[in-house]
Amino acid sequence: MNEILPGIWHWFAPNPSIGGKLVSSYWLDEPGVLIDPLLPPDDGLAWLESRPTAPRAIVLTNRHHGRDSERLHERFDCPVHVPETGRHAFIGVDHVVGYQPGDNLPGGLTPFLIGALSPDEHGLDLPSARTVWVGDTIVRSCTDPGSRIGWVIDALMDDPEGTKAGLLEAFRTVLERHSFEHLMLAHGLPLVGDGRSELEALVADGGRTASDAF
Repeated sequence: MNEILPGIWHWFAPNPSIGGKLVSSYWLDEPGVLIDPLLPPDDGLAWLESRPTAPRAIVLTNRHHGRDSERLHERFDCPVHVPETGRHAFIGVDHVVGYQPGDNLPGGLTPFLIGALSPDEHGLDLPSARTVWVGDTIVRSCTDPGSRIGWVIDALMDDPEGTKAGLLEAFRTVLERHSFEHLMLAHGLPLVGDGRSELEALVADGGRTASDAF
């Protein structure tokens, strides 16, 4: 686990559901909030138990990022917040709570709709930290800090050309409506300090597919 901004922690863990490729997870220290959590295979639970604030909530950017949410709920009894449009994937699970764009989520997070890739693809804005999270739409390398961001590969899109046009418009709107510096990815290294400028460049270029995508 690495503290990449004051009170914001990041780590990688291999995700067996996508062939063991690394994915990113995040922890907000003071409010005790996990974002898209997949625990590392060694000491993840012990590390969380050592924090000043125990986990109080889990927030997912889309329905596919449940990852270790059930395991964490069992240990810490924390609710899981998922986009309402993805709530159907958790039928009968009482501790899963649906959210809508603009809701006030734990930790000061505000969700916003991205869509295009899937109806429940959302971003999360934390204005106090000038930080935005995105789920499956924008990806980059997990190992190369010089890699550029881009769209997820065409094979994961039902209509690649239409989806990419929709993503371009969605992220134009993100830049217009949200003031942020840092961009946190569920698939790839986070961008600390240059997240907005990198997203601006991606949109100005008309979009591109990432060269190292999950």
